[in-house]
Amino acid sequence: MSGAKYQVMNTTPQSAPGLSIDQALAQAHAHWDAGQNIPAEMLCQQVLAVWPGQSDALHLLGLMAYAFGNVDLAIDNLRRACQAPRVAPVYLSNLAEMCRQRGLLAEGEEAARRAVGLEPTLVGAWNNLGIIQQEAGKLEESLASLTRVVGLKPDDALARNNLGNTLKRLGRLDEARQQYEAALALMPNYAEAHSNLGSLLNDLGRSDEALASIRRAMDINPRLADAYINASGVETARRRYDDALRWIDGLLSFAPLHPGGLAAKASVLVSMERPDQAVDVALQAVSAAPQSGDALLALGEALHAQGQLDQALLAFDKAIALGGLTVEKAMINRASVKTEQGDKEAALADLKAVIERFPNSASAWLPLSDMKKFKAADPDIARMERLAGPGVLLARSEATAVRFALGKAWMDAGDAERAFEHLNEGNRMMRETFAYDADETSRWIASIGQALDAKTFKRLSGGGAPSDAPVFVIGVPRSGTTLLEQILASHAAVHGAGELSAMRTLTDAYGGPAALVSALTPDVATQIGRDYLAEIAKLGGGKARVVDKMPSNFLLAGLIPLVLPGAHIIHVKRDPVDTCLSCYSKLFAREQLFTYDLTELGRFYRDYEAIMAHWRKVLPADRFLEVQYEAVVDDLEGQARRMIEFIGLPWDDAVLDFHKTKRRVRTASVNQVRQPLFNTSVGRWKPFAKQLRPLTDALGLLEP
Repeated sequence: MSGAKYQVMNTTPQSAPGLSIDQALAQAHAHWDAGQNIPAEMLCQQVLAVWPGQSDALHLLGLMAYAFGNVDLAIDNLRRACQAPRVAPVYLSNLAEMCRQRGLLAEGEEAARRAVGLEPTLVGAWNNLGIIQQEAGKLEESLASLTRVVGLKPDDALARNNLGNTLKRLGRLDEARQQYEAALALMPNYAEAHSNLGSLLNDLGRSDEALASIRRAMDINPRLADAYINASGVETARRRYDDALRWIDGLLSFAPLHPGGLAAKASVLVSMERPDQAVDVALQAVSAAPQSGDALLALGEALHAQGQLDQALLAFDKAIALGGLTVEKAMINRASVKTEQGDKEAALADLKAVIERFPNSASAWLPLSDMKKFKAADPDIARMERLAGPGVLLARSEATAVRFALGKAWMDAGDAERAFEHLNEGNRMMRETFAYDADETSRWIASIGQALDAKTFKRLSGGGAPSDAPVFVIGVPRSGTTLLEQILASHAAVHGAGELSAMRTLTDAYGGPAALVSALTPDVATQIGRDYLAEIAKLGGGKARVVDKMPSNFLLAGLIPLVLPGAHIIHVKRDPVDTCLSCYSKLFAREQLFTYDLTELGRFYRDYEAIMAHWRKVLPADRFLEVQYEAVVDDLEGQARRMIEFIGLPWDDAVLDFHKTKRRVRTASVNQVRQPLFNTSVGRWKPFAKQLRPLTDALGLLEP
């Protein structure tokens, strides 16, 4: 949010004839008002030479230092000015705002409280106090302070905007909107209020209206930094990451060291799966503002994406220690890292602490729901139902999260009607945030197989970079790819690298799979293979095999042997309805755009089946193995031996205790692979057959 309007006020002391100090100060103020800073500063220094600690001179020097961007010197001068026994309350108010800008929230709050204690009707001091409390996360106190401001100056648009910011942070979105609109009624060209209203509309899922409001803010003030950040947020919410990045780069073109802009850019780069660049940008943000919770949060998220989990935890811990508005998200992110590390108890403790501290945190309920088994009488279900109730207006992302959490809870409890009431609504809300064309997706997938038929595959074979290190585990999401990777990675000679985007990135550089087939020559195949091997060499730790379990590599299965002739491909299959139900009941962290509508989900699954049937005719049998998920559940050792033999390694009993393997797991199945195998996931869809009819129809199943 933007427009937290501070009040650093210029004040001229009352003149007293005959006193040279007052005359000097009056002349200093006159020079400063006329833009003549050097004589103004000289006069202040002359006063201080006669009267060290004179508060009016120190205050004016502080204002001058502040105006020229030296906030630290300004704070030092104002601190000294505020030591006077009869300090002017406005000096304390100005000190409070300058401390806020440097992240010194505790000192700033103390100064503002002193100011309003000395002068209870000083609007600027109440305003500064309320903004400081807002940034410190003391939202109820901020609400009281800013309500006082509006009471003292009901026609002040700035006060209305600031109050709207706090109400938005409290989740009281209707009231926040009323305040923004009141601010704009008082001041139609108030850029910050237009930008903040746009951010709120984005939270409500009204993307086009949001962007229009933010553009209006930019028209009024082309250098309003938060407007660019808010515009980027709109595009990020609807997964238009290139557009989001353009908005941020627009901000950084005129403010290259803007901490908020750098932090926002790092977050977009994480979403674009460019973690190395994200870390570099986030480090710039932290360097520019070491006490910024947003910068530390962005750094933690970038390090997390890069796989530096311990360093990510340090960044999140620092953000939490600072307090303020990023604490909730930092605590949730810390829990996510601990989950990936296998420390479920610590992750649960973090999430429970978030919910106790922030009861409306739907973002915490979602991962917590995935970690526990619910019964109908569980009080946590009642708490989540209250969040989803008609009297609570949540941001769209929060409302979506709580719907998925409730869907999972009621599925556990065996109530199909309630479960799908929430799942259908959560999926509907998510589906509205992006564009997806099922017909175009079908044509695109078919075009890949058409470009690479058996004859073309044979013609292009014989090149590439030979290595038996890569092992690709492919399938659709939730089909068991994470389980197979965990089993394989429990072998002493195997490293599980997780879902790598490297093969897709290398393919996209040529315009996609079909275009690459046309461009493929022995030299191109060899270069792509070498580039991929260089990527996994950074991760494998010298182990003989490296598992890449990106499910969507099933689209590239025909290309993999052409660029990596020594690679092994394992395709995991699972009951289609179980697989699709598992997709539909999961709010994915990454893009799986086909999963949020039952009919589209069924159509995508049939497209997947069609191209896999094509690859079976094309791929060499000694490099392609298919494993049935249900067979692994029934006969773990038998299927594990098949896979270990297939990738050319001797047997290792450790693979049978895969759930005990300590390694990073970063997928939607993270909690499942930490447990021994059970058959409860087989046939899981049957109690929900009635609700799944659109899916089974799309799959072509006659009897759901």
